[in-house]
Amino acid sequence: ELPPSEFMQVADSTWLVLSVVSNGRAPSGSQATGVTKIARSVIAPLAEHHVSVLMLSTYQTDFILVRERDLPVVIHTLAGEFDIYKEESGECVPVTCDDVSNGFLKAKPATSPTLHPVQSPQTRFCVLTVAPDTLPAIATMLIDVLFYSHSPPREAGSSSQDLDSITFFAFSLIEGYISIVMDAETQKRFPSDLLLTSSSGELWRMVRIGGQPLGFDECGIVAQIAEPLAAADISAYYISTFNFDHALVPEEGIAEVIQLLQQRQDSGR
Repeated sequence: ELPPSEFMQVADSTWLVLSVVSNGRAPSGSQATGVTKIARSVIAPLAEHHVSVLMLSTYQTDFILVRERDLPVVIHTLAGEFDIYKEESGECVPVTCDDVSNGFLKAKPATSPTLHPVQSPQTRFCVLTVAPDTLPAIATMLIDVLFYSHSPPREAGSSSQDLDSITFFAFSLIEGYISIVMDAETQKRFPSDLLLTSSSGELWRMVRIGGQPLGFDECGIVAQIAEPLAAADISAYYISTFNFDHALVPEEGIAEVIQLLQQRQDSGR
């Protein structure tokens, strides 16, 4: 419904949304959340079958976006591990491989994925939610942060591999559930009694993937981060954007995360 505009760039693919509604087959001792929880069962198999994904973690759950044309490959890849359902008229209907086999061609084995540079700004982030009925109380502040607050100027000569700070604000409204990611300084501008977070009130640090816009044709970008973190049982929220990918990890684990990812980079060279 949006009018054509020279200021809007639109990817040429239509994407479908997948969500894992339970993880009952995971080992009972697993405490990891976010993209780490589905790294071995979803992210890695899709990367192996050369399926490009976009990832959106929210306060409530995680969503994997795949291109509509890749759906047959996705179904065939995941059917052995998951019971797969599609939504029709508000009802969940089982999906079988036969339902999507028309014209199905087995995906070519993926070539070794490009290992993109990983940056880690010093900014501390919060992952929050808001009760929908209180949203009007912070609407003006949200609009100001989204559209009028300007990024702090980056000092000349600052290293792209060691950012002092990064401006990042993510707002999602999915089926009535609101999820917000903002830096700790921005959070101070909002009424503290309206923003809800975990009981521990933990803060998160970010690793940003990509030295230039990544595009959508490459696969294995999410796996580059998710697989080593899954092996170390480190929780991570993951947000793919038009230009870069972003993973949020608990602040106390950032040093270990950087070390793991650096080892992955070194072994891939």
